[in-house]
Amino acid sequence: MASKRKYIVPIIAIILVVLLGIGAYLHWRTAPNAARLTLYGNVDIREVNAAFYDSGRINHMMLQEGDAVRKGQLIATLDKSRFADALNSANAQASNQKEILAALLAGSRPEQIAQAKAQMDALAAIYQNDAANFSRYASLAPGGAATIQQRDDARAAYLNAKQNYEAAKQAYILAVKGPRDEDIAAAQAAYNAAKANAALAQQEYEDTELHAPASGVVEDRVQEPGDMTSPSTPVYIIALTNPLWVRAYVPESDLGRIQLGMTANVSTDSYPGKIYRGWIGYISPTAEFTPKTVETPDLRAQLVYQVRVYACNSQGQLQLGMPATVTIDLAQNRTKDAARGADVCDGANAPAN
Repeated sequence: MASKRKYIVPIIAIILVVLLGIGAYLHWRTAPNAARLTLYGNVDIREVNAAFYDSGRINHMMLQEGDAVRKGQLIATLDKSRFADALNSANAQASNQKEILAALLAGSRPEQIAQAKAQMDALAAIYQNDAANFSRYASLAPGGAATIQQRDDARAAYLNAKQNYEAAKQAYILAVKGPRDEDIAAAQAAYNAAKANAALAQQEYEDTELHAPASGVVEDRVQEPGDMTSPSTPVYIIALTNPLWVRAYVPESDLGRIQLGMTANVSTDSYPGKIYRGWIGYISPTAEFTPKTVETPDLRAQLVYQVRVYACNSQGQLQLGMPATVTIDLAQNRTKDAARGADVCDGANAPAN
């Protein structure tokens, strides 16, 4: 019996040591690493709807779903005939108003002034002759040398000649002075309005071409050539791929352990072992859930804050909506000079301002 105890005790001791070792190993594997923070999220999905400024019939579309597109690239056109006619009409109206204004600004021509003066002088001679005739008949009528009818006819001719002369005189004065300032101002305003209409018609004509509002990848080709479109109906839906960021959430208890600019590593299940460099570019100033009036420590731990971890994606492997894991080294130098954007990715995928 004693001999059996002699062997049982060491065996029990060995078993205890093994169990303790296994327990320590499992604890080490499951215990959180205080020097690292792991967050889980998704590559944020961002889209832009590309639509025409005006309504019309789609004439041509250049892209298919999955095509890469750069900002400013021509991606679709409308039928231009209606817009071209409106532009020609507006330009003609503007040219007409311009000539009217130019004529007023130039004033009367020398030939017009000379013509007005000649007309005035001719009517002045007739006026003087009719005045003399009326004076003569007026003196002869009382003695019977001229009839009353002759006197009255001479008087009517005299008054008519006087009116004609005064009208010619005023026309000559106006020809010398030229157009009124008010007439010039009205013509200037009409010309400005015509120019504005022409500029609007030109812009509407240019808007028959749809250019990509941002760089990215065509996610959906919503319409086709021949369709009637309007500003409220997108032609393409473009997925924005630069910059890319992972939207994740950090617990309130870990919020004080991170700061803007800290570097991070991003990984996905799609590419095991592949690490993408990144940095914290945004930390939400408010919690995602409204806190209650009375909070226990457990409730406070459930509050989370949104963070954006910008990721370098030079090979285009990160796709929008893809689940991702973010690992942050909390032992890194936490200063205002922490690496951001171009320092992490060498200029690739830097966040837009």
